[in-house]
Order: sequence, then structure tokens, then C-alpha cells
Amino acid sequence: MIDDKDQFDRIRNELTDSFDEELETQLDEDYLDQLVVEGMGERNAPTLDRRVYFRELFRLQHELIRLQDWVQHKKLKVAVLFEGRDSAGKGGAIKRVTQRLNPRVCRVVALPAPTERERSQWYFQRYVPHLPAGGEIVLFDRSWYNRPGVERVMGFCTPEELEDFFQAVPDFERMLVRSGIILIKYWFSITDEEQEFRFEMRIQDPLKQWKLSPMDLQSRIHWEEYTRAKEEMLDRTHTPEAPWWVVQAVDKKKARLNCIHHLLSQIPYETVPRPDILLPDRVRHPDYYRKPVPPEMYVPDVY
Repeated sequence: MIDDKDQFDRIRNELTDSFDEELETQLDEDYLDQLVVEGMGERNAPTLDRRVYFRELFRLQHELIRLQDWVQHKKLKVAVLFEGRDSAGKGGAIKRVTQRLNPRVCRVVALPAPTERERSQWYFQRYVPHLPAGGEIVLFDRSWYNRPGVERVMGFCTPEELEDFFQAVPDFERMLVRSGIILIKYWFSITDEEQEFRFEMRIQDPLKQWKLSPMDLQSRIHWEEYTRAKEEMLDRTHTPEAPWWVVQAVDKKKARLNCIHHLLSQIPYETVPRPDILLPDRVRHPDYYRKPVPPEMYVPDVY
């Protein structure tokens, strides 16, 4: 059992993490420099000190920019799959990967439930148009592994369709790799108790209630079925060409940093030479006149 103090500490950490999501994009450069100077703190603490977390996050995001430049420079094709139980932290990790990258280079694919037409297609067909071209990184927030997961547990596919998936997916992924796609698959792993806690936090937080769907609530009922489905999925689709990597995700901050660090290690990259950028002089014309904007068009200065 968790005592009241531990529960209070977890709630406080959860709320602090929500604030941090905004803080990461709003801190000014002077404060970032201050965080770096203040030091690393205790690295073996049960959870990361916020200063350690920010320092490492910004350092890794700088490396992601270097990786992005290399992917563009070498016209690499990178596809990263993020899978895991509901509330496992996939979205938070994806956000930290994309936060400072060029959306024209790195994009997120999160497909809705298939349409009637898509359900009649070859199962992998609706994912193929979203695969990366040269110079692109595509992050799949859930992927074709919906079939051995939620579709299996919730009865949205037949046993025959499931078995066909297991027979086809190794060949499908080998085909992707042979075509030059760098395919990386992550499974975010959390405990039963941690998922319950995160769901309860979403129920209590009006800013996060939208994240709870009826399917999420059903996942609590079917925890054990999801566990069996996950175990078979990892066993039957972990191949030399497309291995699974399991991210221990009970601690969100550690999970994000570990995932980004590992992602960087999977693609050898170098610094891309950049030409010096010179800002051209503003061209001025004697007949140019900037018309004033009517006052009623301005957004009110409330703040």
C-alpha cells in the first residue's frame, strides 16, 4: 500500500510535470544557461532532479537537430514506431523528440480508426503512404501494431486476420528495411499500478480529461489480455532486421531521455557543414509608405 505522503509526492510530481511541458518551451535563453551552470545534481536519485532533466533534455534535443540535418543531408529515410499501453507516455516522448525539429523534416503520424473502405484493403495499405521519403523522419504514434494489440483484445479482428498479420509483418518490415528505411520500434512499458494512477490523474485534471477515451477505460478491464497480447507480439515480431526496444516508462522523465538517447545511437550521424549566413541589407524605396492599421483590427491588449 502507498502511504499518504508517497501519494501526495506522486500527485505533486505529476502536476509539476504538467507545468514542465509548458516550461520547456517558454524558458528564456538566460535561464537555460543558468540551469546548465548550476550543475547536474544527484544522478542516482529515484527520479531525476528537474535541473538534471532540463539540462539533459536540451542537450539531447540539440543532438536531435544535428541528426535531423544529417538525415536531410544524406537523404535518409527514418521511421520510428511508438507503441505501449494507454497512458504509457508515448505522446510525451514524441513531443520531446519533435519539439525543436523542423516539421517539414520530422512529422508525426497518428491515424484514426480505419474507415469502411480501409477495412477492406490490405491491412498495411493505409500506413504505406505515410512512410518516409528521402530526408524525412516519421514518428508513428501507434502503427500497424494496432492489430495484435487493441484490435485483438477488443475483438476488432478475427483470429485468422491476427494470424495473417503475424505471418506477414516480418516480411513487410524486412521489405521496408531493404528499401532503405531505418525502422526503429519502441514499446513503452508501465506497471498496472502506474497506469491506474495516471488514469486517475487524468480524471481529476480538467486539462487532461480529453485524453481519456472509452477505449482507454476498457483497457483497465482488459489489463491481463493486453499483457498476453503484448508478450506474443514481442515474441513473434522481434526480428534481427526490425527488433523491438523496450523503454521502462514508469518514470516519465527518465523514459523520455533514455528513448531519445537510444534513438540517437541507432543512426550514426555527423555535423553537416553549413555556409555562413549573412543577413542582406533591407532595400528601401523613397515611394514606400506603410499604411497604419485601423485600431479596431488589433487584438485587445488584455495582458
